[in-house]
Amino acid sequence: MNSVVGPILRMGDQIEEVIAAIRDDNPDQAIEIVDRGSYVRIQGHDRIRLTQDTLRGYLGADYEIRSFGTMMSSFVGRVVNNSDEIVWENIKRTAPEGVVAHD
Repeated sequence: MNSVVGPILRMGDQIEEVIAAIRDDNPDQAIEIVDRGSYVRIQGHDRIRLTQDTLRGYLGADYEIRSFGTMMSSFVGRVVNNSDEIVWENIKRTAPEGVVAHD
């Protein structure tokens, strides 16, 4: 999968619910799950979105998206978060890798 983005999560009790929430928030996207035993890589192409509302549907009405950070050990792409969603986006390069881009 080229241009993959997404979270890398520590293995825990809520992994299946988080995967389901990410799939719900990205219905037009093929989400790939890579289970490495102690962690799970959740990845899609170019952009993945996860909303607090969807997480609350799986993890309870009082779940705060800011708590998600404790599960996430790393991520691929650029992460943009606010009070009700997290988005992982592809970092588009304007110059070949290893070359400094100048504006």
